[in-house]
Amino acid sequence: MIALGCDHGGYAMMQEVKKYLDECGLEYKDFGCYSEEAVDYPEYGKKVAVAVASGECERGILICGTGIGISIAANKVKGVRAALCSDCFSAAATREHNNANILALGARVVGAGLALKIVDTFLNTPFSNDERHIRRIEMIED
Repeated sequence: MIALGCDHGGYAMMQEVKKYLDECGLEYKDFGCYSEEAVDYPEYGKKVAVAVASGECERGILICGTGIGISIAANKVKGVRAALCSDCFSAAATREHNNANILALGARVVGAGLALKIVDTFLNTPFSNDERHIRRIEMIED
């Protein structure tokens, strides 16, 4: 199960992500927001982060205008490793090396076509399980 969250700046792009997930047959839980009316991104970043950290959802996708604020909010929750990605290389690397469990996107930074490729890369790239990466993740979590 994938946790989804966005603010008003990410709402339109989140609709594209939901269509993509539906086409792929992937289950998700939408934590909002539900329109382009102005909202506060920390609320949605935290909802998704708590769902991922608790195990309710395996991974999460967050979208705001830049992806910066919502990823900062998510990373305040223990056990969350939210990564802001604007390219497929970073999405693959953060899964392989950091075992990131939440992807953050900036709707005003990347277009929908690239965003969907980044989502695909993030969801389909496994963690390497390399000892050095495990050690480094443990250092982050301490």
